[in-house]
Amino acid sequence: MLNGVFFVCLSLSLYSAGSSLSCRWINHKFRELSEKSLDLIDTMANNSTNSTEDAEVDFPNHPYNKASKASAEDKLHFTVQVLEEIVSLFEEDHSNASWENKEENFLHVVTQQVEGLHSCFGSQGHKKKNKKLHMYFKRLSSHVLKKMGHSAESWELIRKEMKTHLIRADLLALSLLTN
Repeated sequence: MLNGVFFVCLSLSLYSAGSSLSCRWINHKFRELSEKSLDLIDTMANNSTNSTEDAEVDFPNHPYNKASKASAEDKLHFTVQVLEEIVSLFEEDHSNASWENKEENFLHVVTQQVEGLHSCFGSQGHKKKNKKLHMYFKRLSSHVLKKMGHSAESWELIRKEMKTHLIRADLLALSLLTN
């Protein structure tokens, strides 16, 4: 009898660990929200022709490459961090951006993605943040937004960078479906 109870507990724990990382939410709702966030960020485009070359920050390819080779759990945590960093950045002063309140819808959709992915964690808890990724977003804030006075041009540079992040985060999350 004790062996039977142990086997059931072991089976349930293995199932819950496996099912939480192959979360059905990613396959259904994440894809929908991902497409929506990309569409919204495209509608926020500013046709500014001013140069922003002096304010560029190198894209963090290394953390993405490392995350793409990581475990499913680590991919999921990295994707959540990317989306959380995007939300945090877009909560800065964007009064000079020419988005006509479109950022509220964008932030709402990205926040839904974060919350949905959090539901996929199950009992895995909280992992340490990727420091390189976090520092990259801090540099975007200080070297681009603040240095350029939160201008429309600086926000356009940020918007373009965030579109790339959304695409990369989408690819990471969808790679979980093939694991």
